[in-house]
Parts: sequence; structure tokens; C-alpha cells
Amino acid sequence: MPDTVTAGRRAVVTGISAIAPSGTGAREFWRAVLEGRNALGPLNRFDADGFPVRVAGQVPVGDPVPGVDPRLALQTDRWSQFALLAGEEALRDARVRPGDLPPFGMGVITASSSGGNAFGQREIEALWSKGPRHVGPYQSIAWFYAATTGQLSIRHGSRGPCGVVVAEQAGGLDAIAQARRALVRGDAEVVLTGGTEAPLSPYALTCQSTSGRLSGSADPQRAYLPFDTAARGHVPGEGGALLVLEAEDAARARGADRPYGEIAGHGATFDPQPGPVPRAAASGPPPGTASHGPTALRRAVELALADAGAVPGDVDVVFADAAGVPKADRAEARCLAEVFGPRGVPVTAPKAGYGRLYAGGAPLDVVTALLALREQVIPPTPRGIVPDADHRVDLVTRPRETPLRTALVLARGYGGFNSALVVRAVAR
Repeated sequence: MPDTVTAGRRAVVTGISAIAPSGTGAREFWRAVLEGRNALGPLNRFDADGFPVRVAGQVPVGDPVPGVDPRLALQTDRWSQFALLAGEEALRDARVRPGDLPPFGMGVITASSSGGNAFGQREIEALWSKGPRHVGPYQSIAWFYAATTGQLSIRHGSRGPCGVVVAEQAGGLDAIAQARRALVRGDAEVVLTGGTEAPLSPYALTCQSTSGRLSGSADPQRAYLPFDTAARGHVPGEGGALLVLEAEDAARARGADRPYGEIAGHGATFDPQPGPVPRAAASGPPPGTASHGPTALRRAVELALADAGAVPGDVDVVFADAAGVPKADRAEARCLAEVFGPRGVPVTAPKAGYGRLYAGGAPLDVVTALLALREQVIPPTPRGIVPDADHRVDLVTRPRETPLRTALVLARGYGGFNSALVVRAVAR
């Protein structure tokens, strides 16, 4: 269901970050996205012989991640280390000093889909090969989905609303929506939100492979082709983004007079269990419920637009989920055609150049959308993709300068999660 904004309060983004295969730091990442740079490459994080995946989106930094306190690196998985660096960048960008806030003034709400998989695998290997005395004391927490939220809250002294959302890629948008809800209800003054992932370990890829959605191509230029006639699955990647959200009135009161944009609306639905449509549902789903096929995603879009007080004609660009799986691409394209009309809105999928980052991917799309609104340019889907004409999608493959005020970000999570987020420019 959409959030209810209390007394007209609006949640705005005052700080952003980015950690991606194509660039570390929001500025470098944005430059790479505008260039349509392909940052995919051979999977070399470990010996991938025997795995169906040959190409991945890898952040080109070592392990542990440079810049993280070595003592903290011993306690955390790579995914949490990404978040620690992203959190520092976002807070610095927003000029927020957590120590200046009231004791319960700051919250942390993140998303994760695979947790600290590499850390957990390493400790389990030690258990079976050497015995329980060789398992480190941090195994009990470092693998857990909420570890990143916990580490961020400890690092910044955050005692406000904290939590974690687990809904694969859709969770990245749902976490931002929860942060918005906390702000408009007055539960916090600042919320650090978003998500990161580091899903490139043997155990993590084994789990992902069961979906049947991973690309087996060994060609980085042709491995991930959303909406293309030759789409064959997605390429997994690591990274993500954290954002600083504030209530607009409080942000302006402290001098943050140029927010990146407003988190204006959100909608989430869940696909029903596959199988025959129940007879009672044959005439259509009851209002407010999900239904079979693309209608559940469409319902999420409609909820988000209604929450934002917007209509389809207000949307200037869609940042697509872009599964890269033919059936899923058809469903998303059909949804967009139903809502906006055939080729009725520009659609882009920059993630085709750096991979699908699961819970980290959607927050990175939100950062990209915010930068697009600020710079008044739609970043491209990397070149080389040949859109399937049957999809009836206006896929942007070159930077397109055009007036932009409202963007729609879509995310679907494996297992049936759908999420849509409306991001809107804020007048200075």
C-alpha cells in the first residue's frame, strides 16, 4: 500500500553515493553511465570452473575493501564494507554530521538479498576442515541480512528507526519507501537508506543458479541484453548505493536548499503462486490486490503513481527492472505499454553495462534517476542492444537531453516481488 504523508511532509534526498563495477563514487559512476560504458568482464573473484556463469560485474577493489578500518574488516563481509564506504560518501555529500543530531534523530534502513555469503562460506569451510575452534566469533553476525544496518547504526550512533528488507531487487526500493515513511511520520530527522550486495562467491552463485535466470554467455558485450532479441538472462554484479533522506522542511531549515529530488510515491505488490486462475478471479482481481501475469507489476506502478498524486503523462522516464529474461522482459514491456501506451515513455536500463546488483541495484537506479533529473539528461542503455520490436518500448540507447521532472524506477525480485518508486525534482 502507498505511504500516507503526514501534514504534507515530503521526504527528499540530500546525499547520494555509488559503488559499482563501472565506478566508485557517484561522480565517477555517473560519468561511466553517461558514456554507456560496459564494465562487465570475466568472473575472476574465484575459480568459476563448473559454474554456469562466465561474466560478472565486479567492483575493481580488493578484499577487504580499501578504506575500511582493518579491525572492522575482520568483522564484516564485503557487502557490509561496501555499505560502510557508501554511507560515508552519502553523509558527506549531504553535509550531515550524525553527532549533531538528537539521540534518536537518525535511522538506518537497508536492503539485502544474499547477506554475508562469502564470510559465511569461509567460516563454514573452516568448521568442516579444521573444527569448531577455527570458526571466528563474528560468524554469528557477519552473514546475517541485518548486519549492514547494524554496522552502520553503530558506526554513526544511529538510535532511530532501523531495519532491513529482504525482497531481492525489489527490496532496494522497499527500503527507501520505509525510510520515507519514517520521515513523514516524524520518527526520525534523517534516514540512511538503500542497499549493497557482494553476491559473487561460490555459495552465492550456486543459490542464484537455481533460478535459471543467469546468462551463460562468455562474451561481456553480449551476456546481458535486456529487451534485446537475443536476451538470454542477466549478469550478476556487486555494489550498490546508500542515500540520505530527510524531511524537506528540516533539510531546508539546516541549509540544504538543493536536494536531489523527492521520493514522491511507492507501490509494492506480490505475484500470485503460478497455476490456474481461481474461478472467482476470472473477472479480474479485487481492487488493491495483485493478479496473474504483468498485472501485478502494473498494479505496483499504479499504486506508486497514485501515492505521488501523478498520472502516467507526468512520467518523463522509466528506469526499467530489465531482467534480461525473455519472458520477464515481455511482461515488463507489456506493463509499460498498458500504462503509458506503446512507446509512450522513454525507458532506460543502465544496469546492462554493470550487471544486476540485486538489493543494491534498485538504489543505484534511484541515484541514477536523481542525477538524470538534476542534469536533464536520460542516461543510455549501453550500446549494442537491439530492442525487440514486439516489446513496443522506447529504449534509450544514447544520452537523450530532454526536460525531466518525474522518473519511475521499477524493480522485481525473484520469487514474485514487485516494487515501483516515483522520484520527482524539487523546485529550489
